[in-house]
Amino acid sequence: MASSEAQILWRSWLTSTALGTLMGGCFDCVDQHLVDRLILNSVAMDRENSSPTRSKWRKVAYGGMQLGYDDNYTDESFLEDMVTNANVVKRDLLKVMRDSVSISQYLCIVVLVGVVWTYTLNSSLSEKSLLLIDASLLMSGFMILLLTEKMLSLNQLLHYLANVAFFTSGLYVLAPIYRTLTTSISSDSICAVTVSLLIIHLFLHDYSRCTVHAPGTCKNPTLTSCISLNASIVASVFIASRLPSSGNVFAIMLFSLLIFLFAPLVTDCIKKQSFGLHLLFSLVLMVVSLAFVYKLHRVLFFMFLVLLVFVSMVCPYWLIRIQEYKFEINGPWDEAKLCFDVTD
Repeated sequence: MASSEAQILWRSWLTSTALGTLMGGCFDCVDQHLVDRLILNSVAMDRENSSPTRSKWRKVAYGGMQLGYDDNYTDESFLEDMVTNANVVKRDLLKVMRDSVSISQYLCIVVLVGVVWTYTLNSSLSEKSLLLIDASLLMSGFMILLLTEKMLSLNQLLHYLANVAFFTSGLYVLAPIYRTLTTSISSDSICAVTVSLLIIHLFLHDYSRCTVHAPGTCKNPTLTSCISLNASIVASVFIASRLPSSGNVFAIMLFSLLIFLFAPLVTDCIKKQSFGLHLLFSLVLMVVSLAFVYKLHRVLFFMFLVLLVFVSMVCPYWLIRIQEYKFEINGPWDEAKLCFDVTD
């Protein structure tokens, strides 16, 4: 590099000397400004001729540094293949509100379970009434499954009934143990833990599908849905342990397990059969649950009504609004995605 600079300076000096000679030795008479411009042009031309030519920059992922360019260099063609918001789905407000009906429906189911628990703890609901409700729920649930589930045959239904009978017998045997399970714990602590478990159950519940499926279907539940189901069962055991007799414990446990285990399955079958019937069933559940809560406590009725409005109307509108701020960038720098086109 030092030798090339010396050559450039040497050529510049020769140029200035030649100009002085051509002017008849009167170098001082030459316009000094013109001479300086000629010298600078000569130096610039020599530097351009002496510098190596840079190769064209190529957009490659693996190839190391390219000669003459920085490691983080990009040209105008780098962002030509950039795509923004390619996978963003435009959601319709009415469709989102219709999908939120399933959440409001299950909220009403859990609230009705809490109302039955309260009436049972207050001795407003007898053991015979609870057993009658259990039998009605069990028969109506099996009728709905038999009418709506196409994969459910009569043999599978009988096998299902045998499992339910075995489960009910085991529950009846364990009822005395459940009754004395929390005798050393105060009722306030039991109520606080039960409410917390129900909140966990609602928060982790899988509203897109049911945890329990009809026989013949191969669908594995998620981890969060299993935790949600276990939380509801533990809450049922805590409530049952505050009842005075083993018969009441058996009746309330059977009612709770029928609701938490089979109600999502029945509502899912109704939704698959007819969405209009699903909306009608949800509306009836909302009216019935609001009526029972209003009879139980006015403040709870107002809070539950606000919750239903928030879930069914405010949350869908909120979801649509925040979609405007979603900004997704895709380009050649993303990970490769395998796309299979399987044709017969």
